[in-house]
Amino acid sequence: MGRKWNNIKEKKASKDASTSNVYNKFAREIYVVAKQGEPDPESNQALRVVLERAKTYNVPRAIIDRAIDKAKGGSEENFDELRYEGFGPNGSMIIVDALTNNVNRTAPEVRAAFSKNGGNMGVSGSVAYMFDATAVFGIEGKSADEVLELLMEQDVEVRDILEEDEAVIVYAEPDQFHAVQEAFKEAGITEFSVAELTMLAQNEVTLEEDSMAQFEKLIDALEDLDDVQQVYHNVDFGE
Repeated sequence: MGRKWNNIKEKKASKDASTSNVYNKFAREIYVVAKQGEPDPESNQALRVVLERAKTYNVPRAIIDRAIDKAKGGSEENFDELRYEGFGPNGSMIIVDALTNNVNRTAPEVRAAFSKNGGNMGVSGSVAYMFDATAVFGIEGKSADEVLELLMEQDVEVRDILEEDEAVIVYAEPDQFHAVQEAFKEAGITEFSVAELTMLAQNEVTLEEDSMAQFEKLIDALEDLDDVQQVYHNVDFGE
C-alpha cells in the first residue's frame, strides 16, 4: 500500500498547486451532491463526505456556502456524472470521472486530451476492473497501534492501517467513510491530511523517464478540463 500512498500524495500536491481550479471543481461537486439530496450535511451523508474532502484542500467556506445556497435556491442547472476509461504510455491505465452539463462537449475534450498526449480512450469497463474503490484517511500525531485501537473501540472495520512518512494511513471500504470519520471524531481527531474516496489500482506500473514525462502531460491535460473532477491511474510515482 505504500506506493499507493505516494500516488495519493502526488495527486493532492498537484491539486494544491492549482487552487482556483480545485475550488471550482469542489463547488460543482458540492452543488450536485446538495441538489441530489438535502442541502444540509447533517442529513446528507454524501454531502458530508464531499465537505470533509474539501476541508483537506482548504476550500474557502464562502465557496462551499455559495454552492449549497445555489442548490437550496432551486437552480435548474443539471450535471451528468460520467466515467471515461483509457490507456496511457506503456501499459498505464487511467480512469476519468466528470460532472458535465454538456455531454457532447465533454467526451470529445477527454478523447482529445488522450490522443494528443500519447494515450487512447477505451470502452466502458476496459480499465475500471483493475481498480478498487477505497476510502483513505491520513492522520498525523498517532501511531498505527493507537489508530487500530480506537477504531476497534468504535467497532469500525478497515482494510489496512499503515505508517507512512510520519502519518498513519487508513484504507477502508468506501461505504465506511462516514463510520471511520465519526470514529476519529469520537476520539478527538478532526483534522486529516487526507480524507478521500478514491480508486486505487490493484497493480502499479513503473514508467521510464521519457514515458513518465509524456504520462504527466496526459494527466495534466485531463485534470485541466473544466468538466473533469477526478483522474485515477496505476502509475507508481515513487518516493
